[in-house]
Amino acid sequence: MRMNIAIVGGGIAGLSFALGLHKRGIDCDVFEAVNEVKEIGVGITLLPHAMRELAEIGVQSAIEAAGIENLESVFFTHHGQFVYKEARGRHAGYSLPEIGAHRGKLHRILFDAAVSRLGADKVHTGMRCTGYSQDANGVQLNFVNTHNNTNVSMSAEIAVACDGVNSAIRKQMHPTDALCFGGINTWRGVTIHPPILTGKSYLRIGTVEVGKMVIYPIVDNVDGKGNQLINWVAELQKPNAVMNDWNRSVDPGVCAEIYKDFKFDFLNVPELILKSEKVFEYPMVDKDALPFWTQGRMTLMGDAAHPMYPRGSNGSAQALIDARTLSDQLSKHTNPRDALTEYESLRLSTTAKVVETNRNVPPDFIIMKAQELSGGKPFRHIDDLISQDELRQISDNYKNVAGFALTK
Repeated sequence: MRMNIAIVGGGIAGLSFALGLHKRGIDCDVFEAVNEVKEIGVGITLLPHAMRELAEIGVQSAIEAAGIENLESVFFTHHGQFVYKEARGRHAGYSLPEIGAHRGKLHRILFDAAVSRLGADKVHTGMRCTGYSQDANGVQLNFVNTHNNTNVSMSAEIAVACDGVNSAIRKQMHPTDALCFGGINTWRGVTIHPPILTGKSYLRIGTVEVGKMVIYPIVDNVDGKGNQLINWVAELQKPNAVMNDWNRSVDPGVCAEIYKDFKFDFLNVPELILKSEKVFEYPMVDKDALPFWTQGRMTLMGDAAHPMYPRGSNGSAQALIDARTLSDQLSKHTNPRDALTEYESLRLSTTAKVVETNRNVPPDFIIMKAQELSGGKPFRHIDDLISQDELRQISDNYKNVAGFALTK
C-alpha cells in the first residue's frame, strides 16, 4: 500500500507500530531522539494482552528467551502478611505467557527487528522532534539532528507521535497540558539476588501511604551461580511531597531507610535495596485524558496519548494495542485521515478509563483493602477480614478494564 507515514519516537509504541505497518505493506520512517540505542533501564512486565500484540509482529519467541515467565502474583501487607495470590499467564489458563524482562532488552529486540525488516535507512536516530506544521497535503516535522546539532525538516503524508510522556507534539497540540502529580514518588533498581519465593513470583508489598514495593525477576541465573536479576520499584506518598527528579541516580541508603522495617521471612527488603548497584528516582505522574488525539494528519500514540501510573503493568500493553489498532485502520482505509479518526474513536475512551483506574483502583487495591479493614495492624488471617473470592473480584475487575480478562 502506498502511504508515507512518519513515526516520531522509537520506543515500544513507535517500533511496534512500525513493525505492524511493515507487516501490512505500508511504508514508514521512524525518527528516534537518542543517538544510539543501548540496553538501559530496569524491568518491565508484559501481560498476556501485551504478548498477544508482540506475537502478532513476530517477536514473541525472542522476548520469552530474554525474560522470565511469571508463575504467580502475590500480595502482602507492609507487615509481611499474606493477603492474596493468583496464577498468571499460561499458568492461569491464558494462551500466552506473562513475562518479566529487562526493558532495555525488549527495546533492543524491537529496534533490531525494525532495522532488519524496514531497513537501516528507515530508522533514523539522533532526531529530536521540536514541532510540526501541516496543510491539506501532508505534515512537516521539525527536528534537531543531535548527531551534528543541525535543524532538519521532514515531510510525510501523515505522522504519529510516539514521543512519550514529555511529547513535544502533544504539547503543541494541547498547549495547556500538564503533568498530574499526586504526591507519590518512586525509586527503582535491579539487584542480583537469590530467587524469591518460586523464582517466578511477582510480589506487591504494602501501600503507598506506608511504603509499597513491587518486586519481580527479569533475568535468570544472571551470574552462573543461580542468582537472578531482580527488578524492584519503591513507592511512597506524602502530603505536600516535592516531585522527584527524572531518572536521577541516588544513594540506595535513602530509599532503604524508608523500608528499614520490611524484613520478612521470605525477603529482607532493605538489604535488597542496598545491594542494588544503582538506584534511580522518578515521580509517579500521569496526565488527564485529552479531548482529542488527532489533529488533521497528526495523531498521538502510547505515552504521548495516555500517560498512566505505572501500576498493573499496563502502559506498554495499551501502547501495543494502539499500534495494532492504527495499523489495522490504515490497512482498511484508502484515506489515511479516516483511519486516524477511527483509531481515535476506538482507543481514546478505552485508555482514559485505564488511566482513571490506575489512579484509583489499581491491582494493589487488594492490599489497600486489607489495610483499610485491619486498620493497618497485623491480623490473625486474611480470611478474618475478607474472603479470597472478594479479593479475586478486585483483580478480575481490573483485568476487565485493562482488556485482559480471561475468556473461556
